[in-house]
Amino acid sequence: MRSVIKRRRAYGLTAKNKVELSGKAGKRWVALWGNGDQGRLGLSESGSQFEPVLCRALESHEPCSVSCGGAHTLILTDKGRVFATGLNSSGQLGVPLKRESSFDPVEVHGFPDPCVHIAAGRYHSAAITSSGETYVWGRNSEGQLGLGKRAKSVYITPQKMESLAGMRLKALALGTDHSLGLAETGQVLSWGTNRFGCLGHGEMTGFFDFFKDTNEYTPRIIHCLEKLQIRSVSAGLVHSACADDSGTIYSFGQGSMCQLGLGNNNDASQPCPIPDLPRVSSISCGGYHTGAITQDGDIYTWGSNEHGCLGSGFRASSKPLRLESLAEAFMSEISCGWKHTAAISDGYIFSWGWGGSYGTYATQAESSGGQLGVGTDFDFFEPVPIEMDDRLSALHVSCGFNHTAAILEEIEI
Repeated sequence: MRSVIKRRRAYGLTAKNKVELSGKAGKRWVALWGNGDQGRLGLSESGSQFEPVLCRALESHEPCSVSCGGAHTLILTDKGRVFATGLNSSGQLGVPLKRESSFDPVEVHGFPDPCVHIAAGRYHSAAITSSGETYVWGRNSEGQLGLGKRAKSVYITPQKMESLAGMRLKALALGTDHSLGLAETGQVLSWGTNRFGCLGHGEMTGFFDFFKDTNEYTPRIIHCLEKLQIRSVSAGLVHSACADDSGTIYSFGQGSMCQLGLGNNNDASQPCPIPDLPRVSSISCGGYHTGAITQDGDIYTWGSNEHGCLGSGFRASSKPLRLESLAEAFMSEISCGWKHTAAISDGYIFSWGWGGSYGTYATQAESSGGQLGVGTDFDFFEPVPIEMDDRLSALHVSCGFNHTAAILEEIEI
């Protein structure tokens, strides 16, 4: 039987920002850490947090999902309410603000029904309601909101995607300037920029195709996947991936850093099955790397290994590479950020890759990094466990550009 390396601390998450726990088994919290520029951590300040910190502002709520974008974060509660925090320069928080950012979570309004799913991209956001309707907001410069070619370039409040024409989505994945949607029928739709073929329709736009517009301004079905039952989708910086019900992964888009896992550095304008990979249960696309969890609980990573984001030591790989350091742990979830990665096993979070930062998108620094949550801003080339209170168990983790968030649940010990 598999086990995990247990390494927790007997007191709260951090002494500086400690929040007393409720003592009630099942109570859920959202914890955040990493770069704090523009308030993306929702902790009322802009400083970095090098270890997980519970969000005091949402203490009275029961968060069930979190999604980290470029410099903003979305949180979904069990009542279907959506909260957002961080940068709002393109309306990605979904709330009209006098300032360009919010350092505390603000509630996003405009949904006729409770929300059941959220997704954050670099500068845009989306949510699905209990009635199957999809709402989008934020930057729309490349059509990534799917509102049509005549739509505005920015929307600061949620807009219903009328173009779906009654098609119900059950999951979304947002990249830099492109979006993927998974329909309840198992079909995959994509829209936004088609740079390097990241929409998967067989057309491609590169650096020199200045006058060729292959963007999709409304959702378009990826027809070569129609005969498959897709169960999950993921969007990276400029590449995409999806997994079908047989556990096969299909990748497409930019491949210059071998992030497609096809054994080469070629781009792919249509979904290509990744060979020599066991049946997969979870997939996540990062900046220039990709990770997956097999049905046996193993982690495979491939692509760029800058700062150690593959977790394979100093070894990069153009094909899926099994992480032997976690071979004894049964992994249940993986999330790839720009250059860092996190995964969950039996309620414990492991992280690896880029631990530092130069501020928002490598511009003027306001705070450092800490997105690995291990107490420093050092890079780690192999997975390391994040220290947490023994009374907390991780249910879900999400990696952004240079911050990370997780849903934690109080447990009896």
